[in-house]
Amino acid sequence: MVLKKSKDTKLYFAIGEVADMFSLRESTLRFWEKEFDIIRPRTNAKGVRFYKKEDIEVIRLIHHLVKEQKLTLAGAREKLKNNKDAAVRQEEIVYKLKNIKEELLSMKAAFDLLEPD
Repeated sequence: MVLKKSKDTKLYFAIGEVADMFSLRESTLRFWEKEFDIIRPRTNAKGVRFYKKEDIEVIRLIHHLVKEQKLTLAGAREKLKNNKDAAVRQEEIVYKLKNIKEELLSMKAAFDLLEPD
């Protein structure tokens, strides 16, 4: 998941936007809120959730642990409890490498357009 430049200035994200960022269902995010007390979106009087960038970073970490490393929710909770710093560092490295890969693929596509047939 990569936050696009146009969204860098945005302060709050709706649950649907966050779900789309990670290709998750909104119900999954609501469930994760119950399972991980570190996810705390703001809610308005109607109960509509609004996520800050910090919330999205936590969701990105949990997504990495559960969906990419294939940990169970209990395993992800345990890893965050016992060794959160290492989990954060590892996820940041993976995130940065994915961004680099995306940028390189974009550059390759641009060069491919420039090459004569």
